[in-house]
Amino acid sequence: MKKHLVFLTITLPLMTLLLSTSCNNNKKPMNAQNKVPAFDLTTIDSTIKPCVDFDGYANGNWKKHNPIPSTEGSWGSFDILDKETREVKIKGIVNELLTEKNPVKGSEAQLITGFYRSYMDTVTIAKRGITPIVPLSDKIVAVKNSTELIALAGELSKLTIDGPFSVYVAADDRKSTMNAIFQGQSGLSLEDRNYYENQDSAMIRIRAEFVKHVDKMFSMAGWNVTDPGKTILGFETKLALIQLKNFELRDPVKIYNKIPFSELQNLAPGINWKEYYKNYGLQTDTVIVQDKNYLKNLDQLVKSTPIDVLKTYFRWHLLSTYANLLPSEFNKETFHFFSTVMFGVKQQRPREERAIMSVNRRLGMPLGKLFVAKYFPETSKKKVSDMILNVRSVYSDRIDKLTWMSAPTKEKAKKKLAAFTWKIGYPDKWKDYSTIDIQNDKLVENSMNIALWEHNDMIKKAGKPVDKSEWGMSPQTINAYNNPTNNEIVFPAAILQPPFFNADADDAINYGAIIGVIGHEMTHGFDDQGAQYDGNGNLSNWWTPEDSKNFAALGQKMQEYYSAIEVTKGFKIDGKLTLGENIADLGGLTLGYYALEKSLEGKTKPEPIDGFTYQQRFFLGWAQVWRENMTNESLINQVQTNEHSPARWRINATLPLMKEFSDAFGCKGTAADNVRIVIW
Repeated sequence: MKKHLVFLTITLPLMTLLLSTSCNNNKKPMNAQNKVPAFDLTTIDSTIKPCVDFDGYANGNWKKHNPIPSTEGSWGSFDILDKETREVKIKGIVNELLTEKNPVKGSEAQLITGFYRSYMDTVTIAKRGITPIVPLSDKIVAVKNSTELIALAGELSKLTIDGPFSVYVAADDRKSTMNAIFQGQSGLSLEDRNYYENQDSAMIRIRAEFVKHVDKMFSMAGWNVTDPGKTILGFETKLALIQLKNFELRDPVKIYNKIPFSELQNLAPGINWKEYYKNYGLQTDTVIVQDKNYLKNLDQLVKSTPIDVLKTYFRWHLLSTYANLLPSEFNKETFHFFSTVMFGVKQQRPREERAIMSVNRRLGMPLGKLFVAKYFPETSKKKVSDMILNVRSVYSDRIDKLTWMSAPTKEKAKKKLAAFTWKIGYPDKWKDYSTIDIQNDKLVENSMNIALWEHNDMIKKAGKPVDKSEWGMSPQTINAYNNPTNNEIVFPAAILQPPFFNADADDAINYGAIIGVIGHEMTHGFDDQGAQYDGNGNLSNWWTPEDSKNFAALGQKMQEYYSAIEVTKGFKIDGKLTLGENIADLGGLTLGYYALEKSLEGKTKPEPIDGFTYQQRFFLGWAQVWRENMTNESLINQVQTNEHSPARWRINATLPLMKEFSDAFGCKGTAADNVRIVIW
């Protein structure tokens, strides 16, 4: 994908620049709440030595007193802040809109309340049953051969119904100012090929449960298909084994293969590409494919698979895509497998909470427009920009001091750093969603109409200049991302809240949290992926051969270090998959630490607070951001599918790499003093 989305990469403020309330009395600052302690000492478990297990030391008591809620697969700082934002701010906005009588058709109020009401109208949902998806199911059943089915897949794809490949429009990696058409692998119900080929007992159990789940869903739908679960698992296993592995998808050069559209037909002559693209709404002379071999192998797989199996596969993805919007029995069964079996979640959230989440997911930007109008102070943009400039200055200093990089490459690295741009809070211009047809009693159709709007908005960009003002996240998202083709970092408004930024905290805590996060996002521009893009956002090698070799060697050390960590019995961190995020964590912490030191130059050093020096509090600030409890199922899922290391090891694996941590806590001579890797 194009962006480093961050379920664990964030961004923003300095403590010397405190957020203030906007002069607009209708707005509330993001941190308008009871004062939150900079660092709550009651979270510390002093029976654990910080040099042995810093996560256990800093967060041990917090973990004991904050068990995972029955509705969650994990519980940590991100989850808590997300829940608070949804249940207070977003829910408050929706409830206020619900009091409006006859909102204007197509207005934010009408779109949001119409979708919400359709989600909450369980009587109508139950009465309609699976009727809303029957026409599409009938179309699948009616096809006579794979040629017709692939053509139909173009229509299904517009409604987010997966097939064996995905097509999308995004910035061309080698010409970042223009949009191009990309085609990649897709179509697995279980997220990643690891779930299909791993022979661990946990994976075998999940596959067995998946078969039962599919069988039950087909039975509830009244679709008379023999052994659908076994059929789907069998086909998807074959599909998974011809796909690139997740760490291979992180290589931007490997997955950039621009070919003439006519070559698609040569690579996979049995697939009706022309009709697929026609039904999808695109015409093109060229397409950028992830993997030519996948297309060749997919061609053979489609040819060798009976048409009834292919029909069953597409009907399954139709049913699975819209199951959560169907009557409660489908919703509950989908929750059972994809939440309980896959992530260990015990209890489904209340319907009202799910309705708010569904509105937020599908109409994020219309809702976000209202969110920032009410909660985001305009003064924050300038303050966050100043913080980013601070970190960028430290990064430039760090580049100058590198011993493994030559002067010519340093010059180009600094040039790329100087060209960095950023977005803060929310888009400068809002898109017009008013043409989406949302009705109070047609939940599935509402979702399909939103999907079609988003699809049409995307395909109209094909072959056109990139609009660099566009956002890939809504303002109310507790997250951030780095977009290499724009050479930019993006910080939604909602991240400006404790524990990521706390206006009442001392500098050290904020530098360890939000400044470390700014540094993390900047470092993504120089991780193993980002470092392959130049200052203009183009996939281009700006390294000398020797420097490239040195950088790769340091990355190999990181990879080997993390790959040795077993997070639960039989499952280790994948050092290849997580390399970019691990480099960004180390870089972010390093930049944050030295930004703090730089801010203190010429000043009296801060006195200890609660018995901790400012250096120690810096690392405590990082630790409280990444505190988290996880179910074993969620932990297994993360190490097999996610580019981020589990939160515990973002603390315990990253900190020992820094001499500054060892010095702060007196770890000399301990295991935490044995490993040193300095990249940026």
